[in-house]
Formats: sequence, structure tokens, C-alpha cells
Amino acid sequence: HGDAGADHALIDRAWQHPRMLIFRQLFDATSSTYTYLLGDTDSGQALLIDPVFEHVRRDSALLRELGVTLAATLETHVHADYVTGAWLLQQRTGSRILGSADGGAQGLDRALAHGDRVNFGARHLQVRATPGHTNGCLSFVLGDPGDERMAFTGDALLIRGCGRTDFQQGSPERLYRSVQSQSLSLPPHCLLYPAHDYKGLTASSVEEERRFNPRFGGSSNEAEFSGYMNH
Repeated sequence: HGDAGADHALIDRAWQHPRMLIFRQLFDATSSTYTYLLGDTDSGQALLIDPVFEHVRRDSALLRELGVTLAATLETHVHADYVTGAWLLQQRTGSRILGSADGGAQGLDRALAHGDRVNFGARHLQVRATPGHTNGCLSFVLGDPGDERMAFTGDALLIRGCGRTDFQQGSPERLYRSVQSQSLSLPPHCLLYPAHDYKGLTASSVEEERRFNPRFGGSSNEAEFSGYMNH
């Protein structure tokens, strides 16, 4: 009985300050773009993936409400369909701007390459190069190798589809190889979060896309995929 009080105190502290991942999926209706907020409650550090210029006030308010500090913004690629909010968020919060070393964007605080790691508190994202939609497409994966839980695939892999390959240095051959080797090679349970969706879908999984994505799943091959995308 002497230890019971101490045990209850530990439980109380753990309940008051649980170590958890903050995750929010935010949407821009004009461009059908998803912005993702990831936060670590222990450190109070957060990341924003693909912020949209018009929603900087919304995103800044959410960061304040959740009590986290924006450590960095990450771009999955150079966007043709909207303007990033990264530079305005940097002015407001002092966050760093991270993007692909192959993307051609100027003003990056850190140029990312395949195999890099982006830390926020005790957590991290793996950086995977997934070119094909553009030269500088990146995907960000939460979790250690073999235990990946979430992947943010940009425009490389959409839900039951993929990004275009007919502009911005697009290449169907590169995109097919990127998705098969870097996205669909993740564990089946890994959840996939794209940069866009035009049908109201919010997430998928590796297992689902292997089975149901008409461009990459089932018995698809690179030649068929390239023919489809080129025509």
C-alpha cells in the first residue's frame, strides 16, 4: 500500500501530459489540396506539409490553439496549382523552409534528398524521392523502417490515381518506378495521405492501392502505365 500513492501520481501525470502525435488534415477547396499538420506533444514542435498561401491565418491560429511551435514547412514538390504559404509562415513564426534539392525552388533553409530525416521532437519523417510528376517530388514517411505508419505522398500517388506526367519535367517511367519502389513497398497497413483529392476521399492504405489503384495495382506494368499516361 505504501507504493500505491506514488503509482497513482505517476498515472495522473501521464494522463495530464500524454505523449502523443498531433495530426490534422486541412483542406483548400479551390485547389483540392490537403495540408497536413504533425506535432509532437512532448517537445511542442510541429511540421506543416504543403501549406497553402490563402490559409496561413487558419494554420497559424491552429498552431496557437494546439500550443505547438512550427519548426518547419515541407513541400512535396513545386506546385503548379497553388502558391505555397511557406514564406509567409516563416515571417510569422520563424519556421524553416524545407524542399527538394532537385525541385528548383529558391530560398530553402534545407534542401532535402532521398534518405534524409526530418526531426520534430522525438519523432521524425523519412524523406523518399518520388520523381515523375516533377523532378523534385518527395514523399514523407512517419515511422522507422519496417514500421512505417503514415506516408504523405504528394502528387506522386493519389487515391486510386496519380499526378500528371505531361508538364513540369514529368516522366511516366520515372513515376511508375518511384511509386512501386518507394510508396507501394511500404507495409500494407501504412496509411497514405495524398496532396490532392477531387472526389472527397481523405486517405488510403498501401494494401488498398496495391489492390484497387487502376494505374499501379494488380498486374499493372511500366509499359502499360506509360502508354496510358502518354495518351
